[in-house]
Amino acid sequence: MTSPVLARKGRHRQRYDHENYRLVAGCIPYKLKEGMCSLIDRLEVLMISTPNRHDLVFPKGGWENDETIYEAACREALEEAGIKGIIDKRSLGEWVFRSKSSEMNCSPTSACKGQVFALEVTDELDSWAEQSSHTRRWVPVMDAYGLCRYDWMREALDSFLDLLSGQKITVTSDATAAPTNQDVTPTQDLTTTDRSTMCMIQLPTSTERAIALC
Repeated sequence: MTSPVLARKGRHRQRYDHENYRLVAGCIPYKLKEGMCSLIDRLEVLMISTPNRHDLVFPKGGWENDETIYEAACREALEEAGIKGIIDKRSLGEWVFRSKSSEMNCSPTSACKGQVFALEVTDELDSWAEQSSHTRRWVPVMDAYGLCRYDWMREALDSFLDLLSGQKITVTSDATAAPTNQDVTPTQDLTTTDRSTMCMIQLPTSTERAIALC
């Protein structure tokens, strides 16, 4: 059995934006089952557990300065859930997260800002770096709403379903660049076609930031 890739530790490569928010990237891993006509009936998403909790989350973690935001989302999926796949580069949205220990602190330094992407899973590893902390679970997409730990996750699921069904979704910036100064500035609209979805989508800029516990 191949040894799992080691998870990155520490924050010495961590990116921050111009407001000093720590930048994170996450994904909604998914697959389509065979033999059913309805997209909703065929669609399953992968969620992960965390110690001492009954609810579930999606893989996410810090975006570091030697990778694109898409590479960060894929790396976190590999480290936390042991999966590989094809990422759709259209953001499902941007959220500001606050930890429980700092939810009363309004300073950007006590929070992180993240984007979430759809990831079509192509490979599931037998072992992975954070297997002792995170178990994975495939669930029907509509069941996932009831298992989500936070409201932002349900909002991301809404955008995810819009994307797969060909509706308009909203993004805040083109995150393809990997600036060495660890600063990210919103840029232009994106219009793109990706093999992991089934349509072309016009993406207007602007989205509401949701404050959530992470």
